[in-house]
Amino acid sequence: MNLNQVTVPSIDLPRSVSFYKKLGLTLIVDALPNYARFECPQGDATFSIHRVDQLPSGNGVILYFECENLEAKVHTLKTEGILFQNDPVHQEWLWQEAKLLDPDGNQLILFHAGKNRLHPPWRIQD
Repeated sequence: MNLNQVTVPSIDLPRSVSFYKKLGLTLIVDALPNYARFECPQGDATFSIHRVDQLPSGNGVILYFECENLEAKVHTLKTEGILFQNDPVHQEWLWQEAKLLDPDGNQLILFHAGKNRLHPPWRIQD
């Protein structure tokens, strides 16, 4: 099994499309005002947004996008006007993470984990 895509809700797709293009995703399906799909710069996964009349309440989904050079990526995005909740922080689970919100309040984490993403020291052994 392989993850194909994740879809998040948006009340303003044109604003969200602009935001995700700034993050570096490539728009591959433009069905505005109701739907848009992006290709990630690396790997085979896609990401999409769909129009809703009302955003869900609660914490919702947290999206993680891995970046090879996280600090440089965060710096570049800040110069383009993207606001972060925090700069890259080294976490106890051996990942470096920077948190932000998309225009609809969906939680995003840009991170770098290296080998620890799939092979942390506490990984269950076969």
